[in-house]
Amino acid sequence: MSRLFGTDGVRGVANKELTVELATKLGQVGAHVLTENAHHKPKILVGCDTRRSGDMLAMALMAGICSAGADACYLGVVPTPCVAYLARALGADAGVVISASHNPSEFNGIKFFNGDGFKLSDELEDRMEEIIRNDLEEVARPTGYGIGALSYSFEEKDKYVNFITAQVPVDLTGMKIVIDCANGAAYETAPKALSRLGADLVILSNEPDGTNINQDCGSTHLDNLKKTVVKEGAMLGLAFDGDADRLLAVDEKGNVVDGDQLMAICGLYMREKGRLKDDTIVATVMSNLGFYIMAEKQGLHIEQTTVGDRYVLERMKEKGLSLGGEQSGHIIFLDENTTGDGLLSAVHLLQVIKEKKKPLSELASVVTVLPQVLVNAKVSNKNKYAYKEDEEITKAIDELTAKFDGKGRVLIRPSGTEPLVRVMIEGQDQEEITKEATKLADFIVERLS
Repeated sequence: MSRLFGTDGVRGVANKELTVELATKLGQVGAHVLTENAHHKPKILVGCDTRRSGDMLAMALMAGICSAGADACYLGVVPTPCVAYLARALGADAGVVISASHNPSEFNGIKFFNGDGFKLSDELEDRMEEIIRNDLEEVARPTGYGIGALSYSFEEKDKYVNFITAQVPVDLTGMKIVIDCANGAAYETAPKALSRLGADLVILSNEPDGTNINQDCGSTHLDNLKKTVVKEGAMLGLAFDGDADRLLAVDEKGNVVDGDQLMAICGLYMREKGRLKDDTIVATVMSNLGFYIMAEKQGLHIEQTTVGDRYVLERMKEKGLSLGGEQSGHIIFLDENTTGDGLLSAVHLLQVIKEKKKPLSELASVVTVLPQVLVNAKVSNKNKYAYKEDEEITKAIDELTAKFDGKGRVLIRPSGTEPLVRVMIEGQDQEEITKEATKLADFIVERLS
């Protein structure tokens, strides 16, 4: 049995790798581990994105939760950051999100939050996994009143909308904005919040049908958003992913503004307002070299972590920092929420644009993005870590690293959520780095297939 938990919970093809049986076990072990110190009837919140498999897995998960003696409250379709917020706001013992984020609709995932709205540590996930491997022997099976009850509360998402608009009460009157909801979890909350703040919205991809989440839309497919922003003469475009915990933007000219640039824009504004703790932003090894050059010029410090917003969050908590995130658009404003939050990131960005009275293209130009290419080598989940042990692959990586030393960088890493090895090269020549990244990815596939 391979490791269950990746960088963002348990993921796989729904009903094949992520089965109802596994979901039930995760509900049981989650209730056991996350509520074992409760001196009351525990309550766990459960939300999902718009995938067809969401309800199926939610019911199985909640059956497991109730069988372990905790109550389960089903929130329906809500953004991941909404569950993190509501876990705190409603005094729940834990929260669970059923989502595979930016992945295609056939995938799904299960990720846990504790009662404070934080993702679980590696150590806690390891403990949960060990209990499952031991056939849940230590998990209690109460009877009678001890069995948990199931309730439904589909309107709680409104509390999240109220929270967002109260945190950054910017007046967006007169701002024409295009938003792409990815046919995902943001399809109700994002339009509601931004409309309430006065924005003139053009809304894309907010008609989920269970299978069209992330399909040619959202933060991973920006072409339609770019075209629409230019066509509509909008000030900018905002793109969420399937579970709405990340944000990418498009400026008024149709150019993509990534997570590095968004962190730079918001970070410099926060420093100006005295809200950027220790003048520091936490970022990952995937952040563009241009982001680090910007920080040096602007007198900002960058704390670097491995890939994954959970590791960004851990560093932020450890150092008491207020801003961190990933190039992919997971941005954490820790003074306000405990996880990446696409809608919160959006209103913070809009606040800067409104106050500075500058177009997004000008604000984003503070970061000169160097050419970067990411190529995926498709291998099986069981083989995606094996590249480290293959002498031919490690030799090829070493040779490529030496080639770009001093004028770029090479980063190889297995995906935490998909059967992929990611090959990223950064350099000055787009054609050259694309050629070399593709060549190495093909070689990894050849060796590991």
